[in-house]
Amino acid sequence: MSARPMRLAVGPILYLWERRAALDFYAALCDAPVDIVYLGEVVCSKRRVLQREDWPAVALELEAAGKEVVYSTLALIEAESELATMARIIDAAGGRFEANDMAAVQYAAGRPFVAGPHLNIYNDATLGLIAAQGANRWVAPVELPLATVAALAARRPPGLEIEMFAYGRLPLAFSARCFTARAHDRPKDDCGFICGDYPDGLTLYSRDNQPFLALNGIQTQSAAVHNLQPQVAALREAGVDILRLSPQSRDFPAVIAAFRAALSANGATAACPPAALPGGYCDGYPRGAAGIDHAG
Repeated sequence: MSARPMRLAVGPILYLWERRAALDFYAALCDAPVDIVYLGEVVCSKRRVLQREDWPAVALELEAAGKEVVYSTLALIEAESELATMARIIDAAGGRFEANDMAAVQYAAGRPFVAGPHLNIYNDATLGLIAAQGANRWVAPVELPLATVAALAARRPPGLEIEMFAYGRLPLAFSARCFTARAHDRPKDDCGFICGDYPDGLTLYSRDNQPFLALNGIQTQSAAVHNLQPQVAALREAGVDILRLSPQSRDFPAVIAAFRAALSANGATAACPPAALPGGYCDGYPRGAAGIDHAG
């Protein structure tokens, strides 16, 4: 069981939001009951609505409000320019960055970092290896059953925190191809930032008109929203230290409030608001079931 109170983190914005919307979102987080905020771009290096000089200013405001700030890096690095950007972020982060590609781990050269959910860490040996490289926090891959996370937590290297993705459309895969551009018959290199038209991703429906996946540029997500708020007590018992809430454009303050209430009451006493996105809620992976399943 976790020795310290469980904390709430807000993950990086995975979508292309308008500049004002993004700045307003972070301004609101200054007063929100969350402990950690992840900044930066994870999905597509072309997305630069917030410029290089914006991120330090946002970070300063959040830190002044008492939040821990972590800078996230790309999950799929394909070009030298992206490596250079990754290096600049790590050098400026002062040991407060999230590695989502092994290139970031290698470049960090032993500096402390958060091992992001895209590093594919599934066992004790790999967890020990990544901790030896400097990781002081591990974000479990979304598909890991809670029983496996609990077993790894019980044998974790000293000082390593464990974080779980607890709310949001599940990040399932990345590709060199931009699926959102493809859906609009646009080439990736001349996409016109069409993903900005979909602030929570473009829902993909099955042949029988059921929400199945969401397209977010080069990222594929679940259409259903992963929601572990009813399972807070089980997560705490498993040794999870931090719950990550992935930003969405609708009802997010209410989601934060529901999770905070669950943490304060040592269990879920009030439900999250009804799912605002097509696909409803899901929670199968922690139970060892299909991710799309929903037990409530």
